[in-house]
Amino acid sequence: MSNFVSDLREFYQIQDPSPGTAIEPSQLEIDQGFAKGPNPSPLPKLFQPLKLRGFEAKNRIWVSPMCMYSAQDGFTTDFHLSHYSQFAIRGAGLVMVEATGVLPEGRISPNCLGIWQDEHVEGLSRIVNHMHKYGTLAGIQIGHGGRKGSTIPLQLYGTRSSLRASKEEGGWPENVYGPSAEAYDDAHYKPKEMTIEQINKVRQAFVDAAIRADKAGFDVLEIHSAHGYLLFEFLSPLSNHRTDEYGGSFENRTRLLLEVVRGIRQVWPHSKPLFLRISSTDWVEGGWTMDDTKVLSKILLNAGVDLIDCSSAGNDPRQKIPLTPGYQVQFAQQVKQEVPGMLSGAVGLISKGEQARQIVEDDLADAIFVGREFLRNPSFVYSVAHELGINVKWNNQYERGRLKTKYSFV
Repeated sequence: MSNFVSDLREFYQIQDPSPGTAIEPSQLEIDQGFAKGPNPSPLPKLFQPLKLRGFEAKNRIWVSPMCMYSAQDGFTTDFHLSHYSQFAIRGAGLVMVEATGVLPEGRISPNCLGIWQDEHVEGLSRIVNHMHKYGTLAGIQIGHGGRKGSTIPLQLYGTRSSLRASKEEGGWPENVYGPSAEAYDDAHYKPKEMTIEQINKVRQAFVDAAIRADKAGFDVLEIHSAHGYLLFEFLSPLSNHRTDEYGGSFENRTRLLLEVVRGIRQVWPHSKPLFLRISSTDWVEGGWTMDDTKVLSKILLNAGVDLIDCSSAGNDPRQKIPLTPGYQVQFAQQVKQEVPGMLSGAVGLISKGEQARQIVEDDLADAIFVGREFLRNPSFVYSVAHELGINVKWNNQYERGRLKTKYSFV
């Protein structure tokens, strides 16, 4: 029984090759109508492996970090194990664990995950180990909510006008802070302007979180500097009105982020890739722009960042976003084409196989991050392969459910 692993604690099937890996169909599969014939040559880049320092993603369809609001005191639960494992089981090349707070007050809501204490490592490690059984790279996004922290979980949105989580609801009204004492909007708490001591504490918390992420076994680390959370709040002139060395000029506004990146790169193993998610533009006049992102990306490349995860907006309620399929792909394209050596990831309303194939095939991005479509369809990788006529390995347990290709009439 060489295709099983068994000991007193666990028993599981070895997946070889791992789910989501492009494989040539057998003649029997072709005869039975499960495949038209051999996979296209060359194979579309979407299903080609991607080298990431000392690691390799088996395909370029990745699960984007998405808050689940299902933790207590930052600890993982059985929900997180089943939630993230389902994507690995079904062939995602990389699964990114949701924004995880580097400090208790760094969480977005009282029910967000945390990585501010060593006790959090065990639960996170359990998720990582399970994903690895299916040949999927395990990533985690670490962040700080800043002035958008201490809010109610998404499930409660629409039930009241304010998003503020009170102390009785597990919030931290007296410990919400940001670069400046200006609220995101009337529904959020007004933050306190951070002291230099608090800035130093946050910087060290990111570094400590990276050490814990490594101990948990994560292959990829992503720094959250997007959507109006703390690190991006420092970047944007719309939310940063400081007059010290952390405000004013581009150099000053990017100072904290670069200190965080450089500090993390010193403790995060050289063999492990480091990503950074950024809001490429505020979508507000006078705010952070794509030109700023390109300049910063060149600096980040020299600081040891391997991939820019190109999102946008979330920092100012005046934003005007042109919501259309693939509307943010342009940002990943500009980073990839204008910052040689930096990888880029495309996000934003990517839900179709041909759409995903074209983004990567046309060198608009190196990989795609998919969020809501994975929630609707955890087998998105299998669905894309089916749509494109690519034969991929299914996990052993689900093999009987394999879809026949679009070319078959059997």
